[in-house]
Amino acid sequence: MTIGITGTGSYIPSVTTRNEDFESSEFLQSDGLPFENTNQVIIQKFKAITGIDERRYAQKDQNTSDLAFRAAQKAITDAGINSEDLDYIIFAHNFGDVTYGKVQGDTVPSLATRVKHHLQIKNPNCVAYDMLFGCPGWVEGVIQAYAFIKSGIAEKCLVIGAETLSRVIDPHDRDSMIYSDGAGACIVEANPESGAILSHASATYTNEEAYYLYSGESHDKMAKDNRQYIKMYGRKIYEFAISHVPKAMKACLDKSGSDIKDVKKIFIHQANEKMDEAIVKRFYRHYGCEMPKDIMPMNIHEMGNSSVATIPTLFDTVRRGKMENQSVKKGDVVIFASVGAGMNINSIVYRC
Repeated sequence: MTIGITGTGSYIPSVTTRNEDFESSEFLQSDGLPFENTNQVIIQKFKAITGIDERRYAQKDQNTSDLAFRAAQKAITDAGINSEDLDYIIFAHNFGDVTYGKVQGDTVPSLATRVKHHLQIKNPNCVAYDMLFGCPGWVEGVIQAYAFIKSGIAEKCLVIGAETLSRVIDPHDRDSMIYSDGAGACIVEANPESGAILSHASATYTNEEAYYLYSGESHDKMAKDNRQYIKMYGRKIYEFAISHVPKAMKACLDKSGSDIKDVKKIFIHQANEKMDEAIVKRFYRHYGCEMPKDIMPMNIHEMGNSSVATIPTLFDTVRRGKMENQSVKKGDVVIFASVGAGMNINSIVYRC
């Protein structure tokens, strides 16, 4: 049975926020004290490490489920299927719908249910549920869809990754410049004309790594509310990622039966340019070779880090030929790989 991706879609929000827009921010250290460097220096260093020039934010009247609905529509149309034939809608996110100007995430009903409602699907046997798996959520959703179809309990699944991280960032934390909004989706089904998922691997590390990403208070110690924001230990995440992700990718590729020379593209979670490059370089070192040129498409420079949405939006962009010097064609072997809160890692080897 050939199980693969038959359609993709993405929604890129229209609000562009550039690095210079943060020059007037009041960035503080975790203890609430100001930095010695000016914001211009902080931003320059940020750009050198992450590669981010700008990021996209949702319009004030849009929410995570709204972005997801638009991406889902495109994926369904691209696959040429009837939405009533979907067996599962798997929606990966981390914070739910956070209405602009409010401090609480809304996950009742589930965001998958909201997308099904927006799609006007009448079929009650189309099961809709959310997945919380950190940034690797969309990849894990594809793995679950594959398992459902392989086991015979499903034929067609819609997998979505969407987030509005701009609603959960601390304006006094310089890490807030990393995060962005977006949505990507795909249809996974058994279809001899589709590509094929060749292998997959996932892991969760919960000892000292469990709280490398967490919810915490503002760096502004004078804040009058107890709102929680996304926080991280960046150095610890970097060290964890470059140590564990390359090994997971190698194990996945070896299990697939494909050779390292067969790999045409690596779609890695767009978290941090230097970290992603370090991961892929270490992956290739496991095979005693150098990282090929143009093997790793990147859009973090313009899109920022939209968590679960980075890989599906990137794959959709390249698949549709909308990224300069990047393309995939039928038969190409590609790798999806991600790392994020949990700490979770995963990988898929996929033949287009």
